[in-house]
Amino acid sequence: MAKRILGLDPGLAILGFGLIECDSVGPREPGTTISVLDFGIIQTPAHTETGDRLCMIYEDLHHLLKQYPPDLVAIEKLFFYRMGNTILVAQARGVVMLALAQHKAPFVEFTPAQIKQALTGYGNADKYAVQEAVTRELNLEKIPKPDDAADALAVALTAWFQQ
Repeated sequence: MAKRILGLDPGLAILGFGLIECDSVGPREPGTTISVLDFGIIQTPAHTETGDRLCMIYEDLHHLLKQYPPDLVAIEKLFFYRMGNTILVAQARGVVMLALAQHKAPFVEFTPAQIKQALTGYGNADKYAVQEAVTRELNLEKIPKPDDAADALAVALTAWFQQ
């Protein structure tokens, strides 16, 4: 039986999403097939009130969850680098968690280092190495764009590999 995994890279300005479907053989087993169902971003306009931006994220994510009900959602854990931006990302994550709870979607969380380790074997890998791994694992012709969508696919793959 196939398993649908939605990866999310939360942000207020841009929330990346990547949806994969994996067969039941198991991660990295011979004969395993992984296909990309969809990927992209939910983007909110810069000079818009924060509350309105959070509503946009909620509505678009709600639509995505209805269109492609996932068996599992994988979310990148919050990474602290600038306090002002971290608070906004945390608010966006709160909206994401609310939407997941309303859809009764089970979720797992991974740190950036866990994602890098799962895809490249090195927890301090650079962004390009992770994107190359996503491209290779999903048999894509080129690195998915924008970067936030590629990051979300990396999160989804990490969840599959951690099975």
